[in-house]
Amino acid sequence: MEEKIKIGVIGVGQIGQVHLDNYRSLPAAEVVAIADADPERARAVGEKYGIGQVYGDFRELLRREEVQAVDICLHNNLHMPVSVAALEAGKHVYCEKPMAGSYRDAEKMFQSAQALGLKLSIQLATLFSWETKAARALIDQGWPGKIYHARSVGFRRRGRPYVDGYGSPPFVQKKNAGGGALYDMGVYHLASMLYLLGNPAVERVSGRTYQETGMDEPRREASGYDVEELGLGFVRLAGGVTLDIFEAWAIHLGGMDGSVLLGSRGGIRLEPFGCFQSLGDLNVDGSVDLGAFAQRTRDLRAAGDPGETPQQHWVAALQGRAPLLPTAELALNTMLISEAIYLSDRLGREVTGEETAKASQSTALPA
Repeated sequence: MEEKIKIGVIGVGQIGQVHLDNYRSLPAAEVVAIADADPERARAVGEKYGIGQVYGDFRELLRREEVQAVDICLHNNLHMPVSVAALEAGKHVYCEKPMAGSYRDAEKMFQSAQALGLKLSIQLATLFSWETKAARALIDQGWPGKIYHARSVGFRRRGRPYVDGYGSPPFVQKKNAGGGALYDMGVYHLASMLYLLGNPAVERVSGRTYQETGMDEPRREASGYDVEELGLGFVRLAGGVTLDIFEAWAIHLGGMDGSVLLGSRGGIRLEPFGCFQSLGDLNVDGSVDLGAFAQRTRDLRAAGDPGETPQQHWVAALQGRAPLLPTAELALNTMLISEAIYLSDRLGREVTGEETAKASQSTALPA
């Protein structure tokens, strides 16, 4: 029996408490300390979850020697300073998505982890969905042939945080979040596509963002809403692969199919999952029994616990039971593409990945 990984959680608001619930279900993990800038909330959450070490300053938590790893659940522009402080304190870091509020800050997180020889993982839940795993299995078997194009899709009809009834104002403010739909939900869909493509280098990006859909005026006034509700992009990747992006928080449509991969011999759609091929004169549309796939993967491939959920995988990697998926690398490339869309929109032209990286500025808030 492996020794339990002792974890500290920094930020115990809504998302932080979801993470605490997840850790409760993991026998291999033990949350030994929490920290939150709101001391009253920290105390209440500590009592709720039976956690004795409760702090109003995350630095006090980092001084606890028994804490091996921290889980950071803060607003985007706080991810970098708190993650780097944790890494410098000798802690492995698991951080909520997106990686940071800017590519510059995400790069600093990645470089710090590399330099210090510590593990850094970003919460990319869609990598662990059975749809993504099924697509990965098809690709690993060579079924689609040469993949030449992918589409990253996210759809909400009216799902903007706070102004459409869910969440708090900081989610729609650049000073806290850095971006809107692309940073909130787009990171999930885009990271999955990059993972399935092998995370190729970004060459050129053309993008556009919009905020056109009406909203409740009192909420608009109270929110300080200044981020995009729709992000669009066209990306040229290394190896001649292309990728287009459609990420919507709010648009006037009844729905959209999910992300897709196009190969020379077959195509894959993630949601609803389907695989498509031409056999002679026949157009063949296939469905997949994801439940049976999940069962066989668990029972025959011994791939249950380490890969079921992001936090299960994180804890298994810390215990040496599974190699850590490259979530930090994927999240970093996702940040570069998202920021390139913003830069392209601002300049009114196509931009390069290198140009975007050089132009990126820190948006980090004081921790």
